[in-house]
Amino acid sequence: MAVKLHRCKNLWVKGPHPCWKVQKALDEQGVNYEVVKEKYLGTREETVRRTGQKRFPWVEFEDGSVYREESKDMAQRIGEGKLTEAPRSQPPTASAA
Repeated sequence: MAVKLHRCKNLWVKGPHPCWKVQKALDEQGVNYEVVKEKYLGTREETVRRTGQKRFPWVEFEDGSVYREESKDMAQRIGEGKLTEAPRSQPPTASAA
């Protein structure tokens, strides 16, 4: 399964950092993923549009659906090998013109 990990651009931050927790869990489970570096500061329009809030990290699946919980919960789910069972939000639909 190829997914996209949307996280802050500060890839060098390790330890208790939320984005690092989730990325580490993906690494440990051998999940194939692409890192999408997002703005650290600012309005985070794409994140809000896709998840309904400004917080990182979040996972985008191949079908465009997204998964977002608190990082400790995300890391736990991924660590248990249950990423595919994660609750997902569907991609926003284009508004009719």
